[in-house]
This record gives sequence, C-alpha cells and structure tokens, in this order.
Amino acid sequence: MDSTAPIPDQRPRCTACIHYYITHDLKFPYGCRALHFKSARQPVQDVIEASGQACLYYQAKITPRRR
Repeated sequence: MDSTAPIPDQRPRCTACIHYYITHDLKFPYGCRALHFKSARQPVQDVIEASGQACLYYQAKITPRRR
C-alpha cells in the first residue's frame, strides 16, 4: 500500500448531526445544541481545537426513506 496516500478525514460532519443548527446570529451562524455554543465556523473545528479529538456528542440524523 502506498504510504503517501492521503488519510481520509475521520471527523464527523456537523451538518449530518442531530445537534447541529443554524443560528440567527450573523457573527456566529453555526451552533451545537449538545455543547451549548455558537460559532463562526463549523462547531467540530472548535471542538478539535479545544480538545484535540473529534466531537464525542455526534449523532447521525435519521433521514426518512423515500418511497
């Protein structure tokens, strides 16, 4: 296997999490209900910067099946 191949990004995507929401605050448009904060960038970036690991509160959204 080629060791120079890029490692896929393993952090969760906030937009696919049930705790993610869009705020009405123009300076802090993204929010996380689980961690109770708003951010100017995707919340997972702040979590990784503060703790050094991906968000532990991530829960995937349940999407209804199309018929």
